[in-house]
Amino acid sequence: MNIVVLDGYTLNPGDLTWKDMDTLGQCTVYDRTTPEETVPRAKDAEIVLTNKTLLFSDVIKQLAKLKYIGVLATGYNVVDVEAAGNLRIPVTNVPAYSTRSVAQMVFAHLLNLTQHVGHHAETVRGGRWTSNPDFCYWDMPLIELVGLTMGIIGFGRIGKAAAKLALAFGMKVIAYDVVTPSGMPEGCQFVGLDDVFRRSDVVSLHCPLTPQTKNIVNKQRLALMKKTAFLINISRGPIVDEQALDQALNNEEIAGAGLDVLSSEPPEKDNPLLKARNCFITPHIAWATRSARQRLLKVVVDNVAAFLAGKPQNVVNEVKATG
Repeated sequence: MNIVVLDGYTLNPGDLTWKDMDTLGQCTVYDRTTPEETVPRAKDAEIVLTNKTLLFSDVIKQLAKLKYIGVLATGYNVVDVEAAGNLRIPVTNVPAYSTRSVAQMVFAHLLNLTQHVGHHAETVRGGRWTSNPDFCYWDMPLIELVGLTMGIIGFGRIGKAAAKLALAFGMKVIAYDVVTPSGMPEGCQFVGLDDVFRRSDVVSLHCPLTPQTKNIVNKQRLALMKKTAFLINISRGPIVDEQALDQALNNEEIAGAGLDVLSSEPPEKDNPLLKARNCFITPHIAWATRSARQRLLKVVVDNVAAFLAGKPQNVVNEVKATG
């Protein structure tokens, strides 16, 4: 089998190995692939693996030898799955590989917003502590999490993992999901969407991007939040109306935000959130711990092996029957 990985760098920048994929066929790995390079590089491939390189209908139709598409992620909107299915090409993804890492990032952002560790460490490095008249100092209020309410929007695997960590910190947890869960973990309460914004000290977003969730965080819902509340988004950028969030932060309508995702990635230089007050942005790295990437790569290899064995797994599209 001729296997082509179109953009393998973010999954494996060099600290992992593709050797298990090499056992399944002749594997060529490209760090990155531009739109113009996609067809020339994949035209002889029977198996194509992609992370963010787009494989839409016009491209797929030009790949005459293509039999299988594997997405190196959970989300698969980079592939026209219907067009692939019509050509009897299964598309697979990798679910649930980064749950613990993403939940961990929620609290990396939250602890930054409440403890300001990075800021104070930088002031110490700059010599401020050595010349301070007192044995300690702090520039912003230091906030204890015990007793605060975390509101979670999207109560799937990651939302539940974040809730578990919140409970361990002594927080109260309220949650909303479009699907009412059959049972809530002890210590968690299911509430309406607007109630999450009204009642929470921290709103953490964990829902997929759909037409219903786009801009679910908008001017009206931000206005419901406490002035002391924080917004955390580790899910998808377009869930948040970025102009509305910029205004809410700069007008001190909410206390701060921690974001790992934006509506466009990499962001445009004029994205207002890049300079918004008390807004901390990380470059979509919640998923990228070595442990999570190792699990991801293993499932990618397992998916390909299962396809070659005639028992494809983690298929996300309906494949048209032969005949």
